[in-house]
Amino acid sequence: MKKISIWLLPLLGFFACKSAEKAVYTPDQLVPTEHALLWKISGNGLKKPSYLYGTIHIIPKSQFSLAAPTRQALNSAQQLIFEIDMKEMLNMGTQMSMLTKSFMAGGKTLKDLLPPEDYLFVKSKMGNLAMPGNIMERLKPMFLSTLLSTEQEGMPNKGQSTSVEMELYQLWKKRKLPTGGLEHADFQISLFDSIPYEAQARMLVEGLRSDTLLQNGASELDKMNDMYAHEDINAMQALIGDDSGEMGQYEEILLLKRNRNWIPVMGNYMRQRPCFFAVGSGHLGGKEGVIALLRKAGYRVDAVPSNKDKL
Repeated sequence: MKKISIWLLPLLGFFACKSAEKAVYTPDQLVPTEHALLWKISGNGLKKPSYLYGTIHIIPKSQFSLAAPTRQALNSAQQLIFEIDMKEMLNMGTQMSMLTKSFMAGGKTLKDLLPPEDYLFVKSKMGNLAMPGNIMERLKPMFLSTLLSTEQEGMPNKGQSTSVEMELYQLWKKRKLPTGGLEHADFQISLFDSIPYEAQARMLVEGLRSDTLLQNGASELDKMNDMYAHEDINAMQALIGDDSGEMGQYEEILLLKRNRNWIPVMGNYMRQRPCFFAVGSGHLGGKEGVIALLRKAGYRVDAVPSNKDKL
């Protein structure tokens, strides 16, 4: 489930000269290796550094913390950039638009897409959603997956989860400085139309089953939160990019292509003013992650060690 709803960090050495010059990495230096959520971006013509921070979109409030270096980096920035601008996401018009685009075409329903056993399993998970069942069954399965994942992750302590992006946004609002996004909500909704409904439905079932407790009592959510607590961005990227299931067939659409699209957008933002980029941690690690792509583009990207302090 997290592989769908979360849209999901570290670093090696480098050969670089002055901060304004392009950093030059050998191929084996592009992929990050350190455990870190916060990364400093400099060089390649930037007058001042910007920062890249790995988030997790849903996390228990008791586990949320922000390291002192991260707060300092946030305070040094002049613009906060999310995957989608939080102001856009919180806009009622945007939310209504997303809802109207979330229904399957042709009058299809979830029952049309799944074998009876899988359909009944998914339907049993819908009871906690504050939405009529006949409406939920018409939702595109990936959209329904996101709703169910968010609901489940708040259970059994409903109301005790938070979003790292929302926490950052609430801090940022006090400074009354601009926010921005690397892509728009309409684009993310369009991703749902790039994958056949039948494949989305199989992903939905696969994700829901992986969310159930394993024999050792640990769920996939527990594993993801543990990786995040240890700032292991490479493990998070590997979990999201696992090609053993249905999700792996669509990694290019949901993750890798988006990473590549973000690099020039980030460059445009950074040339205007120092930025703090907050994106899902699963986007950062690996040979096609944002850190490796930024280095390949000539930026120097350094891990910033953290000594976590609770907010």
